[in-house]
Amino acid sequence: MKHIMNYKGYQARVDFDAEDGIFVGRIAGIDDNVGFHADSVKDLLDAFHEAVDDYLETCEKIGKAPEKSYSGNVFLRVNEETHARAAKAAELAGMSLNEFGEDALQVAAERLLNALSRAAADLEAEAHAADEKIHQHITCAN
Repeated sequence: MKHIMNYKGYQARVDFDAEDGIFVGRIAGIDDNVGFHADSVKDLLDAFHEAVDDYLETCEKIGKAPEKSYSGNVFLRVNEETHARAAKAAELAGMSLNEFGEDALQVAAERLLNALSRAAADLEAEAHAADEKIHQHITCAN
């Protein structure tokens, strides 16, 4: 199971480690290795927020600018048929192959990120509902 979480402009990929029974996450898109883990969804969200906040504080303390973005240069190797079809489509659309590739990557990335954001929101909603259920159960027991 894989999900993406967002906080302060940072995203994290999250996997579930069934062997250890924990969620494991890592901030994506930066060279610095910033990871976190927890054994519940709520604790995972807290651990992610804490990891981002700690990363930003650490960068400030050591005088390093926090990493955020990419250079904009992407080098891809594709098979000849894909290259030919993309070049033809770009030409017919009146675009350079770079413009065509950028548009295609943007559409694909947005589609995937939107789907993963919806999944993360669903995960957060499930965690909230579980917390509410536990709170109601504790309240009823008292």
